[in-house]
Amino acid sequence: MTIGSHLREFHELPVVRFPDSVKGPGDTGQLPAPGEVAWSVAVDAYDSEEGWEDAFARFLASIDTTKVRALVVGAWSEAYDSGPEPVIEALVAAKDRLPALRALFLGDIVMEECEISWINQGDVGPLLTAFTQLEEFGVRGGQGLVFPALRHERLRKLTVETGGMPAEAVRGVAASDLPALVHLDLWLGTSEYGGDSEVADLAPILAGTRLPSLRHLALRNSEMQDDICVALASAPVVARLDVLDVSMGVLTDDGATALLTGQPLTHLTTLDLHHNYLSSAIRDRLRDSLEAEGVQVDVDPDDADSDEDDDGTVWRFVAVGE
Repeated sequence: MTIGSHLREFHELPVVRFPDSVKGPGDTGQLPAPGEVAWSVAVDAYDSEEGWEDAFARFLASIDTTKVRALVVGAWSEAYDSGPEPVIEALVAAKDRLPALRALFLGDIVMEECEISWINQGDVGPLLTAFTQLEEFGVRGGQGLVFPALRHERLRKLTVETGGMPAEAVRGVAASDLPALVHLDLWLGTSEYGGDSEVADLAPILAGTRLPSLRHLALRNSEMQDDICVALASAPVVARLDVLDVSMGVLTDDGATALLTGQPLTHLTTLDLHHNYLSSAIRDRLRDSLEAEGVQVDVDPDDADSDEDDDGTVWRFVAVGE
């Protein structure tokens, strides 16, 4: 699976791309009200005649940005060669122009523009430091991603989508103080694309010591999905979750059995394991054990596929890699 479509909704608002044709306030007659949509600002990924910062300057000049609630950063030119540092600088410089901003997504870039593991990212700390009222933040791409340990009082939802999330970034998220965070979604990825974290890097999250409000935990798209499930089987954080998501990764019977034989999961509303390498017997056990207790269980193998070499070596793959 690859990411082939741009975000259609963000922060419960429809995403609308700011048009190339709008040059100033006089061109905005057909546009929606500033606070009714999530605005996407993007340029051509290849040989763009306009830099992202110039497109953003047009946006600031044309829209009443005091009412903008959600902003999506799409492609900047040649994201496979250049990072978003100028983008981040432009956003931080405009923070006083965006007093109502509550949601920000950095890198809504699809495969035709740049594969997820080729997207050059940067240090997202300045964005979270500048926009203290954010309730939702998302970022796509792990190459060069820096997520320093920080404190943010208002953030409720954090999403990091990668084909390989650097261990330092995982540790930065895990060490952050996010007292309002309800929803955490980490795509941990594979070592082939820079995902060099270990389960130990997730320890503060699993212990629940820094995320007192967490109710939805997704640790997914990982080649170490079995090890994650073994840790979750006794992790204190699980007892207060509503949703546990270990989907999109290399999950086998070993990981699922650990969940089944670990601490109770019957308090969950949802257990998501889609895209997996489970046997039919384990899928049946999961459903029989949990669905009768009211837990919605997704054990759909989806498009999980594996290859076997002549020597018997079996290769299994996460849902989103390259």
